[in-house]
Amino acid sequence: MNLHLHGDAIPEGLSRRARSFVASHGVRADATPLEPYRERWLALGVPGEVIDRAVAYQERWGGLVLPPAPVYECGPRYLYADVPEPSHGGGWWFVGGEPRASVAFSFMIGPNGEFGLWGDTWAPLHASVEGWVESLALTHHASQWAKQVTRLHGDEVEGLSLDDFEPVEEVQGIVDTWWRGSDSLVALHNGEAECLSGRVRRVALVYSGLDKWGLHGQ
Repeated sequence: MNLHLHGDAIPEGLSRRARSFVASHGVRADATPLEPYRERWLALGVPGEVIDRAVAYQERWGGLVLPPAPVYECGPRYLYADVPEPSHGGGWWFVGGEPRASVAFSFMIGPNGEFGLWGDTWAPLHASVEGWVESLALTHHASQWAKQVTRLHGDEVEGLSLDDFEPVEEVQGIVDTWWRGSDSLVALHNGEAECLSGRVRRVALVYSGLDKWGLHGQ
């Protein structure tokens, strides 16, 4: 069963823009509670504090369905946690979202709460899942207000100058970042290039011709 989100059903810690986006476009599907798996996971050697993280993630985000992303095979079909595993870089991580299709990477929550991709290597996109949701909300907002949207690939991204731009802090960018200029917003999506070791997979989306509201609307 899917339920539209209202009020206190929307996770805290999001900007006004992101909360409006989730309220208008998000639904909540059924998600399996993880607390009943605690004893089984402890027996498998999963530390209790890591189980706490997965349980809290499932309670906060589990089953959240959001509109497709413009990259990463449209993003997760819905957010969902599963049994934590030792990560390849140390610490523990767990699946953070159910893919929309069979892809060459998984959506993971890293040892420090990062939301990212695991393919050939680990590519943390945002410092938290909130950053991923903020990025989706900003994509929706910018695409509505921009007079022109330009998509750049691979080496084309290298020629993009961001000297007069400032970072958009709420997306908590690590591998993926957003930048704000005088009349443009730029989204740099480097996740597939990082996790699949290929510069050709870099993508930049330039939303230009924005007014003040288009640049800063919250």
